[in-house]
Amino acid sequence: MHPAQADEVSDALEETRAEVLAARQDGDSLSEQALAGEWRGRLRRLLITDPAIGQELIRVLEQSRALLPAEQGSQVPTVHMRAEVSGSGRVYQAGRDQHITER
Repeated sequence: MHPAQADEVSDALEETRAEVLAARQDGDSLSEQALAGEWRGRLRRLLITDPAIGQELIRVLEQSRALLPAEQGSQVPTVHMRAEVSGSGRVYQAGRDQHITER
């Protein structure tokens, strides 16, 4: 984990939250999607660097989901993926779009 960056990340999340809320209020779905994409990329890179942090992330998401009103909590999708590979096998998993370009 990166405790030294906690304040910086917290500030960035708060700033992004304000931007997302403003985009929603303006009906600007493209900006909202772009902001979400930025954080998906950050989280993906973090998980690649430190896969063990995934369990901590799940815990934080579950805590956050518990704070939502009941009708909103049920709208939050849950995706569970598991893969096992042996030899020179490959696994490609995605919770959304996935583009693979191999030759």
